[in-house]
Amino acid sequence: MISAGDLRKGTTFEQDGQVYTVIDFLHVKPGKGAAFVRTKLRNVINGGVTETTFNPTAKFQEAVIERKEMQYLYSDGELYYFMDGETYEQIPLNYDQVENAIKFLKENMFAIIKFYKGEAFSVEAPNFVELQVVSTEPGVKGNTTTNVNKPATLETGAEIGVPLFVNEGDMIRVDTRTGEYMERV
Repeated sequence: MISAGDLRKGTTFEQDGQVYTVIDFLHVKPGKGAAFVRTKLRNVINGGVTETTFNPTAKFQEAVIERKEMQYLYSDGELYYFMDGETYEQIPLNYDQVENAIKFLKENMFAIIKFYKGEAFSVEAPNFVELQVVSTEPGVKGNTTTNVNKPATLETGAEIGVPLFVNEGDMIRVDTRTGEYMERV
């Protein structure tokens, strides 16, 4: 059991049959009245964000989220299949569970699958991936130092902004947490 006074960023707990992780928190001790904890919580199963206040003595059951590295194998159009490298067990996941990560995953890449009570609920792509640009407007000589971006489509279908000097066929490194161009490879 953890108390509301012990909540920190990243803490995961159960409340009313739901699992939440703390995005932000603030311990408030007003001059008049009782102290309280103001929190911003994300439901780890459906991704919804709520703001709630708690009495610092409120108790919660700590939730255990298991993280396992698995290999992305393929998609059959509806489901996305991942394989456990130790047991070779394959698990199918639907688009809702993979939508944030799949735009940066190629077949045979490794990703982190999050489980709660044995059920997979979310996929995390590696923080940085190297992908090929398959379509973008051609660069113009001399466009090397400007901060202007142009749209580019990557080999996985993701669309991001890239500097003007990036051309079709270039390999680039992308930060999957923000979806931003990092550098040419």
